[in-house]
This record gives sequence, structure tokens and C-alpha cells, in this order.
Amino acid sequence: MHNIRRLWIVLAIIVVVSFAGLGFVGRQIYVHRPPVPSTVVSESGETLFTRDDIQRGRQVWQSMGGQQLGSIWGHGAYLTPDWSADWLHRELVFMLDRWAERDDGLPFAEASRERQAALKERLRAEIRSDRVDPASGVLTVSADRAAAIRNNRSFYEGLFGADPEQTALREKYALPENPIPDASRREWLTTFLFWTSWATATNRPGEAATYTMNWPHEPLIANLPTTEAVVWSVASFVALIGAIGLLVWYQAAQLEEEAAPPPPASDPLETLRPTSSMLATRKYFGVVVLLFLVQIGLGTLTAHYTVEGQHFYGFPLADWLPYAVTRTWHTQIAIFWIATAWLATGLYIAPAVSGYEPPRQTLGVNVLFAALLIVVAGSLIGEWLGVRQKLGLDANFWFGHQGYEYVDLGRFWQILLFVGLLLWLLLVGRALWPALRRPSDSQPLIAAVFISTVAIALFYAAGLTWGQHTALSMIEYWRWWVVHLWVEGFFEVFATAVIALLFMKLGLVRPKVASAAVLVSTIIFLSGGIMGTLHHLYWAGTPPSVMAWGAVVSALEVVPLVLLGLEGYHNYRVTKSTKWIAAYRWPILFFVAVAFWNMLGAGVFGFLINPPISLYYIQGLNTTAVHAHAALFGVYGMLGIGLMLFCLRGLTVRAAWDDRLLKWGFWGLNIGLMMMLFLSLLPIGAIQGWAAVSEGLWYARSIEVVQSPLVRTLVWMRVPGDIVFGLGALMIALFVFKLWIGSLGRVPLTRHREGDSPMAAE
Repeated sequence: MHNIRRLWIVLAIIVVVSFAGLGFVGRQIYVHRPPVPSTVVSESGETLFTRDDIQRGRQVWQSMGGQQLGSIWGHGAYLTPDWSADWLHRELVFMLDRWAERDDGLPFAEASRERQAALKERLRAEIRSDRVDPASGVLTVSADRAAAIRNNRSFYEGLFGADPEQTALREKYALPENPIPDASRREWLTTFLFWTSWATATNRPGEAATYTMNWPHEPLIANLPTTEAVVWSVASFVALIGAIGLLVWYQAAQLEEEAAPPPPASDPLETLRPTSSMLATRKYFGVVVLLFLVQIGLGTLTAHYTVEGQHFYGFPLADWLPYAVTRTWHTQIAIFWIATAWLATGLYIAPAVSGYEPPRQTLGVNVLFAALLIVVAGSLIGEWLGVRQKLGLDANFWFGHQGYEYVDLGRFWQILLFVGLLLWLLLVGRALWPALRRPSDSQPLIAAVFISTVAIALFYAAGLTWGQHTALSMIEYWRWWVVHLWVEGFFEVFATAVIALLFMKLGLVRPKVASAAVLVSTIIFLSGGIMGTLHHLYWAGTPPSVMAWGAVVSALEVVPLVLLGLEGYHNYRVTKSTKWIAAYRWPILFFVAVAFWNMLGAGVFGFLINPPISLYYIQGLNTTAVHAHAALFGVYGMLGIGLMLFCLRGLTVRAAWDDRLLKWGFWGLNIGLMMMLFLSLLPIGAIQGWAAVSEGLWYARSIEVVQSPLVRTLVWMRVPGDIVFGLGALMIALFVFKLWIGSLGRVPLTRHREGDSPMAAE
């Protein structure tokens, strides 16, 4: 136990130090956030717009789908442009043509190279200069830039309205006709788009880089990678190689560890009789399967919008279900069904481990289930109303669409979800409490499950930290606490501990070994995972310190993933260790798939977009979608399905299991995902990446690239993979349905007293 105690101390130190560092950098982000001018005026004194206009414009952007319809500062959807990069390029081209026509009587493109170079230098000096008065906050722009702003505003007001000349462009951008009917809202929106662009092109006071560290790549004003982007990228490579070497050395030193115990002669869980609260979790898993199928259907619609922006095989679907809605629901439902699977696992495991069924536990499980349904249905309806412009801008924040990817749901629904998580913590915690108090070799492992449960419940509160007018840089900072720390961090620690607990209860690993393995894995992961949150924030209006910490520390996140092939192989060998373990073959193989996709999706594809010099060019391209699909479903989705199957094993009649359906489902999901990535998403991302390096981000996201014949062909190449993947999901759904039908009325409803459960801790 001394070694376990030492591991706990190391873990505590790492968590405290890492969060202290993350908090310190968060304060730096707040201090150095891009300012919002009090007023934007021309040199003649004309007021173009005010800070209030910009703030209202951001609310309009949120209501129309925000990051689910194009992106800002590289964060968001991939089909429509990055609006900050698009606005900037249009503004620059307008000014260059205006100067060339006025001074030389010909378009900029027809001027000599010498003249073009001179005009671009003039443009760089004007655009990148900070012209905000520090005392009044007034931004003064030249008459030529004011004309460019007015030209851009006219273009975007027509695009987001009903201008017939832009109908074809709306179709290609997957925008419905007249997406923002209110003219005042369209006008406000353009002021926000200008401000996001201004921050990407204006140097910080006294510095040679812009507020977004020279992102995006825009050669017209010499927006090029900074020295920091190159230096810290090299440092991240060195840190990665060095840490991998240390980990391999550590792994080799553990080869003489205590051997795994011989497997039991029979299944230790064979006599498990689920309690009434455990049985109540079955409906959670039914919802998991239903939401999974709905999410796949929405993903199909979202992908199809890239070739028919307003229709589905000729049917005008965008009039009722536009791209911003389908993509919102596709990403949000993924979080919902995966989280539901994990929450249900906690509710199932807790009384099974402790042998204690708390009073009215079943009532609590049912109340939580109803609350989750209300949050899911209410948030989806609210998002549809928001995108359809049916809500006021303030009401949209509370009940509609917040516009931020993965935390799109309105604040009211966020609060309800947080309350639900606190209820889940109460239910799991009180059921686990007897096992936590009972001295045993498995106590540290149960403690890890409990602590991760506390973290899951409490850390969602990070999504409640911002208001309607909080600085965008700070919103991104807190949003990634939810996406990176809550989803990718503490849920993974919870899942790792639960899997180890299950393997221990099956008699396949000794309690001390399982406890030590979970703690070591958690230490390694959180060493880079907590501060690694910053690698999402390189270009979000943050200071250079974010890049330094984010690049080097987040490289350590990849380190433990290189050895996951060994974990996968070990788990695969477990399925052949004894005859009775074959009953758990497919749940365990889903854990093997988790190890594989963690290595490929989170490791290889994650590091592809991790170094600053790489992400500088490819943030917001389909290379990000490669990582997102491989990591979100490949890791967390597969993990959710594996945990669901393990729980269903104890909740249903074993004779009702149909391993043939699981076999087809397992291979359909894995092969389909692989086809989706390598036949479509990765090649498209490579094409866009080349365009971003050679011309600029605006070009990589432009119609010329995204709607080119080659890219459209590659989009259609998703269809075979989608079909295989969808069939795999249908096999899983059919398996669960048959299992439910075959188990009706055949599972004993035995209420257990403390210590009665065959899974009670030793």
C-alpha cells in the first residue's frame, strides 16, 4: 500500500500544480484579450458603429448557429468560410484594387510586381497598425478602409438576407434563403465579423504580432508564422521524443511485475442478481442506442449539405432543417449519448461494487432519467428555434443556441444538466460509500472511480462561467475546460478506473495491480492533459505564453498513447484466457478498439494538429474533422458501447445474447470509420492544407477549393464508409432490441442489503 500512497501523492501534486498553472495562464488571457473598440470612426469623423453594435452582432452570430455555421478564429464548422479570414481577405483585396485603380488606372492583379510589392507594403502598414486610442477606446480607420468596411457590410448583409444575386453562393455555403430576415440583425452581424477580422490583422501594442499571433495565414499583409510558432513546435517535438523514451524505459522496467492471476474456473459474475436501481438503468441504454442512430442520420444529412447546400436529393430540406441545425444536433447528440452511457455505467456499477442499495435509489435513477430527457429535448428544440430566428437575442442565450461548439445548448438547459450531474454524483456516491469505507485491496481503485465521478459532476460548471458579453478569448478558454477537461479528461479517468474494476471483478487482474495501473495511467495522462488544454487556444486572441505551455505540455498527452497497442493486445489475449471469458469477448474487443483509436485518432491524428506550426496552417480544415471523428467516436463512442455491453451482460438473460450481431456491429463500426477517414476526410484535409500553405486560409476554405470537382468527388467517397458504419450501428441496435425482448420478465428483481452482492468489494 505504500506504493499506492506514493502514487496518490504524486497525482495530487500534479493536479494542484497543473491547475495553478492553468489558472495563471487564464488570468494572462484575460489581461491580454483583444479590446473591443468603444466606437469605430473614419478619419472624417463618421461613426461606422459602436461597441454595443459589435456585442449585439455577436449575439446574432450565436443565434444563427455560431461555430456550427463556418468558424471564427478557426473554431467551428468546415463547410462555410472562416468568417474572420474571409472578411479580412475581401477587405484587403478591395483596398488594393481601389489604390491600384486610383493611382495606376488598372486592377491590382495587372500591376507590375514592383508596384504590387509597394502596394502590399502600404497595405500592411495601414492594416496592422494599432489605431485604437488607449484613453477613449476609439478606433479610427482611413477613408479607404472605411469604404472597404462598407463594401464588406453590403456583401454580408446581402448574403445573410435574400439578395437574389447571392442565391448560388448561399446554396454552396449551405445557407437557407434569407437566414436572418431582420435587417438590423444582419447589420449588427457585420460589425462582429469586422471585429474578429480586425483582431487577426492588428498588432498588439508594442509587438510585431497580431492579437491572434499572425493567424490566419494571409500573405497580402505578411500574416506569417511567428518565431514562437516555430520555436515551440520544435520544443514540442523534442519533448515528445524524450518523454516517449522515458516511458518505454519505464515500461521495460515493469516487465518483471507480479504476474496476472490465473483466471477463475467459472465466471465470477455468473450469480450476479441486479438490484432494482441497477435494472432501472436499462432504459438509459435504450436511449443511448436511439440517440446513436439519430446522430448517424444527422451526420449523413450534414455531410450531404456539402454537395447540396439547401436540398436533400432535390427536396428543400434546409427550409425546415438547415445545415446549422443538423450539425449542431449531430455534435451535441454525440456528447449526449456517450455521456449517458457512462452515467448509466456509474449508476449500475456503484451498488454492484458496494453491495449496498441506498433507500429510494431507484426513484433517484428514474428522476435523473426524466431530467436528462427534458434537457435533451428542450435543448434541441431551443437550438432549432434559435437558428430559425424565432427567439429574441437575449432569450436565445438562455433557451436557444449559444453558438459555441459542444456547448451549444442554452444557458437554462446547461444549468439543468449541471443539476442532473450533481444528482448523479449523489446517487453514485452514496451507493459507493460503503465500499469506500471498507478496507480492502480494491479500495484505491474504488476511490479513483469516486473521485473521477466528483470531477465529472463539478467540472461541467466551467460551461457556466461566461455571460452574454464576456470576452470571446475567455469564452474559448472556459469552453475548452468543458470539451478538453470534462469530456476528454475526467470521463476518460472514470472509464479507465471502471474498466480496471470490471477486469478485477472478473478475476483477470489483482486489485493492487489494477489500482496501481489506474493511478499511473491517470498521472501520465493528467501530466499533459490539464495544461494541454491550452493547445486549443493558440489563435484565440491569447498571449504568447499560451503557445509555449500548450505546445510543449500538450505533446506529453500523446506519450501514453504510443503504448496503447500493448494494452489492446493484452485485452485481446484476455478474451482467449479461459472458456467462460468468451461470453465477454465483444465487450472486451470494444475496449481493444478504444486502445487502437486512442493511438491513431487521439495520438497520431491529434499530434498532426498539435504543434503550432502545423495548426497555424490547418486549424479549421478537415484535418481537424479527422481527429474529431477518430477520437470522439473511435475512443469515447467505442468506450461507451463497450461499457454498455458490460452492463447489459448483468442486466439481461445471457441466453438472449446474439454474438453474431455484435460481430457484424463491431466490424461495421470500425471498418466504416476507417473508410470514412481515409477515403474522404483525410484526403480533403490534405488538399485544403496544401491550399492554406500556398495561398492562405481564406483560399483553403473558399468555394474554389471546397466545391472543386476533386473535393466533391471525395465528399461522395464518404458514402461507402457511411453505409458500412451505419449498418454496423443497426446491428448493435438490433442486438440490444433482441436482448431486451429476450429478457422481458426473466431478470430477478432482488433487493440487496449491504454486503450481499457477489460483486461487493473484498
